[in-house]
Amino acid sequence: MSTDALGNPVTLHDAASLGPLNAFVEGFIASEARCVDVLQAQQDPSPLVQAYCAALHMFAETGDAPRQARPFIERARDSAAGATARERRFVAAVAAWVAGDLPRAIALHEEQAREHPRDLASLKLAHYHLFNRGDSPGMLRVALHAADAAADVPYLHGMLAFAWEQCHFLEEAEASARRAIALRRKEPWAHHALAHVLLTQGRLAEGHAFLQEVSPTWTGLNSFMVTHNWWHQALFALDLDRPEEVLALYDGHVWGEVKEYSQDQINAVSLLARAELAGIDVGDRWQDVGAYLARRGHDHVLPFLDLQYLYGLAKSGREVAARGWLASIESHALSRSGTEGVVWQRVCVPAARGLLAHALGDWKTAVEALGHALPRLVEIGGSHAQRDLFAQVHLDALVRSGHLGGAQNLLQPQLRAQPESRRLKRQAARLYAALGLPSVAARLQ
Repeated sequence: MSTDALGNPVTLHDAASLGPLNAFVEGFIASEARCVDVLQAQQDPSPLVQAYCAALHMFAETGDAPRQARPFIERARDSAAGATARERRFVAAVAAWVAGDLPRAIALHEEQAREHPRDLASLKLAHYHLFNRGDSPGMLRVALHAADAAADVPYLHGMLAFAWEQCHFLEEAEASARRAIALRRKEPWAHHALAHVLLTQGRLAEGHAFLQEVSPTWTGLNSFMVTHNWWHQALFALDLDRPEEVLALYDGHVWGEVKEYSQDQINAVSLLARAELAGIDVGDRWQDVGAYLARRGHDHVLPFLDLQYLYGLAKSGREVAARGWLASIESHALSRSGTEGVVWQRVCVPAARGLLAHALGDWKTAVEALGHALPRLVEIGGSHAQRDLFAQVHLDALVRSGHLGGAQNLLQPQLRAQPESRRLKRQAARLYAALGLPSVAARLQ
């Protein structure tokens, strides 16, 4: 029996499929585009080959993805009788994902991490699902199952680093990220995790310099990873008050890889929104993003994605389309039940109403609706840094609606945690001047 690149036994009908299979395993955990090479072996009925192909289709994050993935997962099931227990469990987990049963998929991936801790493709997929549900403790728990058995694999330490960071264990996160990078300098997920740590700790100049240093290694990555790491670099530039660099990073790296892809689109929406909130004139850049968003069906794959599609449509001047998207979100939310329904109905819907209100200049509604959603926003998924966009929109609405005392109560703790941020200092100086505290404002100049 063959083994994959991590030493896990694999059942193959065609021995030539081992190379494409390993391209998925290694490419997926390394955030590299070569993971799609498994499609070269899609005629091989081997269960893992078929399950990996199904997973690739699901990563499209479109409403049509399950239909595209279903033939592959059905072939995987048909050929699973002679497979190993590990392979059958992975097939079952992907099948649950295709069927929309994420709790079962997650449970199977966690069982896999306990039983086969070097199946890091399964572990990475568990992280994807847990992240999208806002379950960072689950991410940490699953990754720790593999901490000893896969200690030689840099990508495991990158996954641990991000899980530690999302659980607010910043020292542990930095240590894991630096261990990953020591094992392999080209470890973009560890770069990403360390960028989160440095941003959270207010080490802005250090974070900017670090990403600049490692950015030459960002070659051969999938579009999400390369655009998202440049997005993080743009956040450092934004806080360091380098508007020209922010726009250059947007034009040269953040928007332009795969404009049709969900993750590239939300990176673009998020960066343009933050730039405008910081007072940067983004010109007509919203129009191109909006044109791609307008082509999307009302997918409703993840609430975190829907919120940014909606905001981008509105900011691009497509008010009718944005209102239609909001109505579709509200209808979809009512069709969901259980925990999923609660998240859509009680978190996503008010957040969507608040974001649309802000884009259209209805500050009062934006304050009320976002204020309702923000305490539970972790439930829609995304990272702390990504969800901070919604807090920034809420803060802007507070100021614009005259709730200056409330705005001060939110802004000053942020400035205290980010003393290097010129963006926050400028924002706070304007706020204190409006509050009739010119001497306090002067201290921030």
